[in-house]
Formats: sequence, C-alpha cells, structure tokens
Amino acid sequence: MRLTTVVVVVVLLLCSAVVGGESGSKHDYADALSKSILFFEGQRSGRLPSNQRMNWRRDSGLSDGHELGADLVGGYYDAGDNIKFGFPMAFSTTVLAWSVLEFGDLMGEEEGNAKDAVRWATDYLLKATNVSDKVFVQVGDPDTDHNCWERPEDMDTPRTVYIVDKDHPGSEVAAETAAALAAASIIFNVTDPPYALILVQRAIKVFDFADRYQGSYNDSLGGAVCPFYCDFNGYEDELLWAAAWLYKATHNKYYWNYLMNNLHTLKSNAKFHGGINGGESFGEFGWDNKHAGLNVLFSNIFLLFLQELPMTDDGSNPFHTYADKFVCTVLPESPTRSVNYSQGGLLFKQGGSNMQHTTALSFLLIVYARVLAGAGKVVQCGNIVATQSRLIEVAKGQVDYILGDNPLGMSYMVGFGTKFPQRIHHRGSSLPSLTQHPAHIACKGGTPYYLTPSPNPNLLIGAVVGGPNATDGYPDSRPFAEESEPTTYINAPLVGLLAYFKSHS
Repeated sequence: MRLTTVVVVVVLLLCSAVVGGESGSKHDYADALSKSILFFEGQRSGRLPSNQRMNWRRDSGLSDGHELGADLVGGYYDAGDNIKFGFPMAFSTTVLAWSVLEFGDLMGEEEGNAKDAVRWATDYLLKATNVSDKVFVQVGDPDTDHNCWERPEDMDTPRTVYIVDKDHPGSEVAAETAAALAAASIIFNVTDPPYALILVQRAIKVFDFADRYQGSYNDSLGGAVCPFYCDFNGYEDELLWAAAWLYKATHNKYYWNYLMNNLHTLKSNAKFHGGINGGESFGEFGWDNKHAGLNVLFSNIFLLFLQELPMTDDGSNPFHTYADKFVCTVLPESPTRSVNYSQGGLLFKQGGSNMQHTTALSFLLIVYARVLAGAGKVVQCGNIVATQSRLIEVAKGQVDYILGDNPLGMSYMVGFGTKFPQRIHHRGSSLPSLTQHPAHIACKGGTPYYLTPSPNPNLLIGAVVGGPNATDGYPDSRPFAEESEPTTYINAPLVGLLAYFKSHS
C-alpha cells in the first residue's frame, strides 16, 4: 500500500469518528439483545402460548382463513397495524434466521428465544404454503384496517385473504417465503431435524412455484398490496435470493447454476440512480430489494463451498465484486457513497421508516467484515482502503446511535435506557389492554387514544421506531408514523448486530 493512501485513510477515519462510533459510550448490548427479541412477542398474531412474556397482549386473529376453509392463524403483524403482510413478514423471517445462523453462538440463553421468534413465523408460513402452487400472502384489508385505530384483540375489520397462484403470480412474495423457509431450516438442523426437513422441502416446492409462474404480485393483487408493500424493484432479485438460501440449505448445484445463469439480471436491475453521487447503487437491502444482501450472503458461500462449486469462466467471485461495491456505497469516507449521514452520524436514506436501512445495512457490514477476515482481504473504494475493523466501526456507530449516542441523548428502542419513545405509532401499545379495559373498543373508538399527547399505556419492549429525521429531530408523536412506527424488519437485522456487539464490545 502506498504511504499517501495510508495517510488519507487515517485522516478520514479521524474525521468520521462520529459516524464510526468513537463516542466512548458503553451500552448494555446483552440487555438490548434480549429486548430486541422480546419485541417479536408483541407482534404475534394468533393464539398466544403459555410462556408469552409480553403479557398485555392477548389472542387475536383466531378466525383468519376460516372463510376459505384454511387455517391461517398465527404469524406476525408487520408494524403498528393489524394486517399480516406476507412479503415483509417473510423477509423479516429470513433475516432473523440469518441473524441466528451468523451470530447465534454469541447470543447465550437468548438463542432459544430468537429461534422461537423464527419458528412463530415459519409455523405460519407453512400454513400459508400448504396448498400446491398457491401461497396465501396476506390477511386483512389494508384500507379498512388503516381507517381504524383498534387493538388486534378487538379488530372487526374484514380479514380478507389474498392469494397468489399460477393464474395470479407473485414471484417476489413466493420467492421470499421460500428464502425464509430455507434459511430457517438451517438453524433447526441440529436441534429439530424433522422440522428442518419439513421447512427445506417446502422451500423447494415454493421456489419452484415462484420460478415456474413468474410475475409480480403488484399486478395480481393491485391495491391490496400497493402502495403498502408494493414491489418497486422487480421480482428477479427475490428469485436469486431464494436460490442462494436454497443452495446454502441443500448444497444442491441446481441452485448454484440457477444463480450463475441468471446473475446478469442482478446487474441489469441495479437501477438506483439519485444517490448523493449518482450512478448505480449496490447499497440496497430490505423487504423490497435483496441486491446487497444476496452479494454479501453468497460471497461467504463462495468461500465456504469453493471446492464444490463450478467456477466462473475466469475463476472470479462476482459476489465479492458486488459486495465490495455495496461497502463503497455505505462507507462514510467513500468517494462513491450513495447514502447520507445526519449531522449526528445516523445513516439516512429518503423514504419512510429509516431505521430499516440503518439496521439492515449495518448488519451486512458486520457479516461482510467476517467474510473479509476469512479471505484476508480489504475493500478498495477509489483511493480509500476499508479494512474489516473499519466496517465494524461504522456498524457499531449506528447501533450506538440507536441506543442513545445521538444529539437528543435518547434510545430509539422502547424500554432501553431512561429516555426512549413514549408515543409510538402502534395500536396495541397505544390502547389500554384488555386487563385495563375489558370492553370492546370499536374502529373509531380508539381515535382519542391515537390523538392524546399522553404516553402509550403498554410498553412494546424492544421495539425500534422508524427513527429521527435527516436533521436528528424526533417528534415522539403517533401521527408522525414515519418516525414513530416500529416494524419487524427493523428489528430482525438488529438482533444479529446486538449479538455481535454483546461479545465484541
């Protein structure tokens, strides 16, 4: 390495200390980990088990699917509403399983709770895929639900069931469901082999359905999914994402060949212009876009199973190349950065629920840092060299911001620390529990609770809200849903991050 490059790196590291988490603050990552997993119990739908710890919640959605003769009881509400959206639920399940797979050995006694959180989702996804060439992808009419403010235990809005099949395809949601089942199968291989086998066999069938009958659920279901969880990015990345997880779960070269034969679609679909430096962006990962996640995941698979894999023509690893590009879109000092950072150091992208980007991209940084360590490599972003430790430093800065190292000095995780959001955009949390108010609260009966400036009566422990705005301001108000609403897909990657920093603090 040239001396000038070293000097540039050192100077930039010093200048970006606020983003890298050099505040000196210490957080109880073990406590945050426990709470981040507990949050999922607050999102449960269905008949709650005897060991339910979020005890202000009660059974809900017990007739879901019955009008069609199907059992669709269970699963998760995705955010602060009472809809079971299959697309983000499946993605949250995939990433939560990945968190356990990657960092489960660092979780201690919380690994069992994390696996329980995954299993609550996969039990439901097995029900949703129980009929060949059909996936039940959503329960609840979103327009009607969003017009009400009522507890899930009280909901009297239509529990409409939405389906994709060969005549009404939904490759993105079906493929993401296959990815979730495949990823989960890996974490249960040792502790529950029969269940793991059921999961992977179902994943194979659902992927086959998604691939044979290609099409977007945007077109098949229209207003039921758009604009709520409309697929803006196309379904090709989900097909590749599912194939990657199926290869990791089965080592079947069919899925490797599927990836290599369709890799061109990944590059051609990286059409994200408008980052702060323009150009293509490989720094996208979330319920809609799997590009960065796929590249980080498979760069590791490539190293682990190199002897089993047929090589590319030039013997290269294309996933490493694209994963490096991801790092360069996120690294604060990179000349090709395509995300913003607030004055206080928060990774920020335009659109709602910003913390989903903060946690997901930080999770990938940690996973890829481990890949780099195993390969003995660094990332070159122009004249900037990013080491494994720098990726970890940036990710830690984001986690510490969430837990309290920010201009407002508050934690954005409910119940963590002494100052945290009190008025989150969440129906169950904001309305009195059945113990406090046994009488039914109708659709509009909850409106006064929505509008009151009083704190929520029920703590949704572990919930991480959408987060502050681009200037580090946070209104702590239910009507400001982009900032104050928690989601499962914010917490799912955070579980893995907290497990890592619990052991590497």
